[in-house]
Amino acid sequence: MTTKITSTPLVGFTQADFDVFALQGLEERMAAIQNQIQPKFRAIGEQLSVDAAVHAGNEMYLHVARHARRKVNPPKDTWLAICASKRGYKAHPHFQLGLFDDHLFMWFALIYEVPHKSNIATAFLNQIDEVIANVPKDFVLSLDHMKKESTAVSTMSKQDWNDALVRFRDVQKAELLIGRHVQASDPILKDGDALLELTSSTYKTLMPLYHMANV
Repeated sequence: MTTKITSTPLVGFTQADFDVFALQGLEERMAAIQNQIQPKFRAIGEQLSVDAAVHAGNEMYLHVARHARRKVNPPKDTWLAICASKRGYKAHPHFQLGLFDDHLFMWFALIYEVPHKSNIATAFLNQIDEVIANVPKDFVLSLDHMKKESTAVSTMSKQDWNDALVRFRDVQKAELLIGRHVQASDPILKDGDALLELTSSTYKTLMPLYHMANV
């Protein structure tokens, strides 16, 4: 069970939050993300960072995506990230919670900015049986955080895992994201405390991979 840092009930996500991505124009969509979604990210993210720190064995910091580089096209998704660096998350193994227009995602994320991708991939390949054993069959895997599509772990063979890790190692822009997708219609998303429990549990399950990536 998660021990909450506040007794105030957490506010979950509703269809109105997912509808933000139907808004046209950068300014309009960003205003809705900032005013409607990001306060929820901060509330749940503060708790998630505390929980993650317990299992990571070090302090973990919350980052909320600012989409600062966008000048024309509005973001198709938005997220929070939790990692061991206070300065930023992209160059580090981290955890994400975020929204596309049709689902919420929970990831352990290694994106292309991580400077030691090759070393991490090699460590995973050398312990591939342990990696596979640590990922439940109802989880999903993605090689690109910009795309909504993912692969169900239940459909992946050991060779599929090997191929994914080799691609992550050898292709400069390839990424590795492992976790859960929750459809926008799932009632658990409206219950902030239940969502916190599920997300915290997901991160805890994936923590062995986080430690493996930080060796």
